Amino acid sequence: MLFQRNFLGLALAAGILGLASCNKGGGDFTKAKSGFEYKLFKSEKGKYSEREVAPTGDPTYKDRLGKILALNVEYRTAKDSVLFNSRKAQMGVPMRIKLEELKTKGGLEEALSMLQPGDSAVFRFNVDTIFAKSFKAPVPPFMKKAGNTMTMFVKADKLQSEQEAMADQQKMMEEQQKKMMAYAEEQIKKDDVILQDYIKKNNLKAEKSPSGIYYVVNKAGTGAKPKQGQTVAVTYKGSLLDGKVFDSSEKQGGKPIEFPLGVGQVIPGWDQGIALLNKGTQATLLIPSTLGYGQRGAGADIPADAVLRFDVELVDVK
Repeated sequence: MLFQRNFLGLALAAGILGLASCNKGGGDFTKAKSGFEYKLFKSEKGKYSEREVAPTGDPTYKDRLGKILALNVEYRTAKDSVLFNSRKAQMGVPMRIKLEELKTKGGLEEALSMLQPGDSAVFRFNVDTIFAKSFKAPVPPFMKKAGNTMTMFVKADKLQSEQEAMADQQKMMEEQQKKMMAYAEEQIKKDDVILQDYIKKNNLKAEKSPSGIYYVVNKAGTGAKPKQGQTVAVTYKGSLLDGKVFDSSEKQGGKPIEFPLGVGQVIPGWDQGIALLNKGTQATLLIPSTLGYGQRGAGADIPADAVLRFDVELVDVK
């Protein structure tokens, strides 16, 4: 979706949780009439100075209604642990928010209404309030455990019409795609060296697919190979090459995971690797990072550019 409204919903759905911390900065917060606290800064000739906005809100917001605000955002718990960083999650592409008439005070919508292009800001919300007003959901236990507040750091960039924003985003995505493809070409070469060394050290008899996946058949199955679109059932154990297990069927109740093959519901390394196996086969898939979680990694357990090992069994093909 081009114009996102629920930052934290995106973050939680993606499971992007980090542990990085830094100083929140000194100085007093101003308290909005609706209850949240804020500090705003404007940029002039490369220097930042505090910008005052009345606790009742910014009267110029009405002039920005209907426009698209491009911005980068980071959420942190009361213990200063990073919940979500849009630069990292979106590979440097800014988020874009459509500015609409305020129907609820005290939440993200009102905070964003204070921002003007070029501003930087820190907003501090009561956890119960922000989830009730903006997310319409109960506070997750890990947020409650961290404390009573959630802090949002924002850097506002451009203010554009919908047409300008769509054209700008399309251009940025095309540029980002080119950069990612160039990066992937170099990274897969590095990954292949790592994989060959791992295979040699562990005396594995591995075959290599055209895309760069190495696979070891530990027990050959007698069934047919699955075709694109068929639903497959797979038991698995996923680990880094140092042996650290990050996920498994056992952790998910011992049941096979089921998914339609080749339609992008799993990482490319799975779509391609499982397609190499006959039904009933037990195998080890060694997947380069470019066919796994790439530059982003996944949560706290899978770092960026991680080469992955999956021990799998193709239990069924439907």
